[in-house]
Amino acid sequence: MMEQKNGAEGIFRPMRRKKQALSRQECEAVLKRGSSGVLALLGDGGYPYAVPLSYVYEDGRIYFHCARTGHKLDAIRKEEKASFCVIDQDRIVPEKFTTCFRSVIAFGKVRILEEENEIRNAIEKLAVKYSPEESGASREAEIERDFSILCMLEFIVEHMSGKEAVELVKERETVPEKENEEMM
Repeated sequence: MMEQKNGAEGIFRPMRRKKQALSRQECEAVLKRGSSGVLALLGDGGYPYAVPLSYVYEDGRIYFHCARTGHKLDAIRKEEKASFCVIDQDRIVPEKFTTCFRSVIAFGKVRILEEENEIRNAIEKLAVKYSPEESGASREAEIERDFSILCMLEFIVEHMSGKEAVELVKERETVPEKENEEMM
């Protein structure tokens, strides 16, 4: 489990099944390779508002793009605290009545980027992630085309934890044993 930042100690519950917990590096790897996740905010009337989004993760921050108006922005303006969940794996094992899952949930605060250089930097990170084969000029032209209607969000991670199915933990534990046997 990842350490907490920004005075978040004591706020987040410890994971009950510690053996299934992912390390900080494993959590970050899940966030880096994921292509979508669910941002959960405090919505209208006190109801949760959870919305699936494309994102990019870098250095303890998650970036999203959105329109300049809407439910998401209204919710963030009322309450900046949020969570973001990414499911890395979810393989159904019907004969065992279970799934082999791996997921990460991050908690933190979301802010609406206001400075043009911050917005450009964030959208460029997204463009590189989702269109890595495109040239820099092509990405820049696409960004310029929609820049005037673009809004970028920055989620600053204060705490994250990840968990995987016990079956995946067991698989990982047996891999080093098999490698050692093959070397002998």
